[in-house]
Amino acid sequence: MPNRLQHENSPYLLQHQYNPVDWYPWGAEALEQAAREDKPIFLSIGYAACHWCHVMAHESFENPTTAALMNQNFINIKVDREERPDLDHIYMQAVQAMTGSGGWPMSVFLTPQGKPFWGGTYFPPSPRPGMPSFNQVIAAIAEAWRSDRQGILSSGENFTQKLYNEITAADPQALSPQALRQAAAKLADGYDRQEGGWGTAPKFPLPVRLLFLLQQAAGSDQDSLKLAEHALQSMAQGGMYDVVGGGFARYSTDARWLVPHFEKMLYDNALLARAYLYAYLLTGNPEYRHICEETLRFIQREMTLPDGGFLSAIDADSEGEEGKFYLWRDDEIDRVLPDPEDNLLLRTVYHVPVQGNFEGRIILQRMRPLAEAAERLGLTLDKLQQRLDQVHGILYRERETRIHPHRDDKVLTAWNAMMIQTLAEAGRYLNDASWLAAAQNAAEFLLANLYPQDHLLRSWRKGKARVDGFLEDHAALILALLELYQSDANPRWYAAARSLTETMLREFHQPGQGFFDTPRGAQTLITRPQDLQDNATPSGSAQAVLALLRMAALEGSTSWHDLAVETLQRQAAMLVRYPAVFSHWLSAYALALAEPREIAIIGDPTEADTRHLWETAWSAYRPFQVCAVSSDPPAADAPPLVQDRDRVNGQATVYVCRHHACQAPVTTAQALQALLAD
Repeated sequence: MPNRLQHENSPYLLQHQYNPVDWYPWGAEALEQAAREDKPIFLSIGYAACHWCHVMAHESFENPTTAALMNQNFINIKVDREERPDLDHIYMQAVQAMTGSGGWPMSVFLTPQGKPFWGGTYFPPSPRPGMPSFNQVIAAIAEAWRSDRQGILSSGENFTQKLYNEITAADPQALSPQALRQAAAKLADGYDRQEGGWGTAPKFPLPVRLLFLLQQAAGSDQDSLKLAEHALQSMAQGGMYDVVGGGFARYSTDARWLVPHFEKMLYDNALLARAYLYAYLLTGNPEYRHICEETLRFIQREMTLPDGGFLSAIDADSEGEEGKFYLWRDDEIDRVLPDPEDNLLLRTVYHVPVQGNFEGRIILQRMRPLAEAAERLGLTLDKLQQRLDQVHGILYRERETRIHPHRDDKVLTAWNAMMIQTLAEAGRYLNDASWLAAAQNAAEFLLANLYPQDHLLRSWRKGKARVDGFLEDHAALILALLELYQSDANPRWYAAARSLTETMLREFHQPGQGFFDTPRGAQTLITRPQDLQDNATPSGSAQAVLALLRMAALEGSTSWHDLAVETLQRQAAMLVRYPAVFSHWLSAYALALAEPREIAIIGDPTEADTRHLWETAWSAYRPFQVCAVSSDPPAADAPPLVQDRDRVNGQATVYVCRHHACQAPVTTAQALQALLAD
């Protein structure tokens, strides 16, 4: 018989609907039942593509004996961390305080009032050295609840008080270019100059750090460019990057990017594709463009739903085995590539050991630079890339005959917004209408399905939208809509972004304290979370500050600009001291210092002379500018930047301003280029 999770919409929760555990979703019913029965709560948090979540579910939650112990002693609650990042943040902070580390599946024990008193992550079905079995854990917690109730309640109070005090005390500082340079230097100090990236195994791609470094590179910081390029080249050699089908795995289990944790997340691919796009624009290296476009093609092919939205993740497992879908055997490669030239090409570019390089099977990873491989094969670089694409296509078609990993097909607003922003920028910078169309379709989907009656929701699946939007949903969608507006000049995108900005300030901002992750009047939690650090995705607060700065430039709002700067100043000391976890804040910091250049183009966006000016404005990666294009007269919902401006002599005309002070208007691409170079 299914449990209460049968009525949920999250694929992760639905995976557990037939467990013998009497699961509750998070909500008033579960908390009231815990109080009524005077039982502690066992809270399990995970997500659909989590390998160890599957393992613990199979070992423990599907076990009738374990389930009986859980049902007898606890009210059991299951949460999808992707749907409820607020709960995930609160209780992850508690687990990290208790154990010094965290991860998923997260296993936390709470009082009936939701206060955490003990926790961990994965627990095995049988004891291991230094790790009790899950049954031992739940038996010990149940006994402690009976025999040491006061101790447990005291522990819950102590951890809850720590969470109340989590909000970082402000140490306001003025913004300075020197501090920004210091932050970039600190990021460089912690970089792995041999293998690329930061840290050791497991190694995460950390795209927000790369985006900050590339932004610095656009300001002629060559050291930041070298660092970002090294990381991008290291990740792109294969393993972490799926050379056959495109797209990136969530992280590498080793330090050299060979063995991925094979799940693919929408947010990683959105942010990494953007990083490779910027690297291409800064260097002209066609390999970066190729990886960006292959990643976007993967998204279009495998993570785009028929209605235009993007699904959240593709699992690591298929047929109960992690990575099976992606791995090869030596004899299998010979069978699939019978043409000797194709076979030689693959083995010249990639390391293809007969004995395998991962549990007896093969992960394709480049063993030499493409230029060296091209020389060995007597090919030009362009010709080698064409041939490689053909060989990858053969392998891809063979791989498609296998059983596919499970897909988490819920649509999350913030993650979709990140992909919309990347697609809109790719369409604009690469002059590719297909990427722009994909961004437009996804934005239409979000506004129609997740923004009803001007109320933004977090999650959608199979026609049902649920969960009020969080700060990151509002901020990420504002940024996405602004990039889309700057790519196709439809003022409806700007109008929606403006409405969301007003909502974001009303619901999430607290004067003197900054932005909070949950809206005013949201479901009562033991504390109102304020997650300032970047994690796998950028901090919602950092995105909110970036959105305010960009909106202020288009809107001409001094108050929005000043609020963004005030928020940055409150956190400035912390950002510079710990740049590794505040990289997206640093991107906002740099934008505030630069005072974005404001470009208004007045002319019909469909006419050639207007489009020529528009393309000139975006002919290079320019992170410190906004650009609005409008017919004359502008639409009522177009931004103030284009209002009350006229054509000169009836020609398409450009006004270039900074902080609302404008230079003389120009009408030619050459004149605009000169202004942009100043």
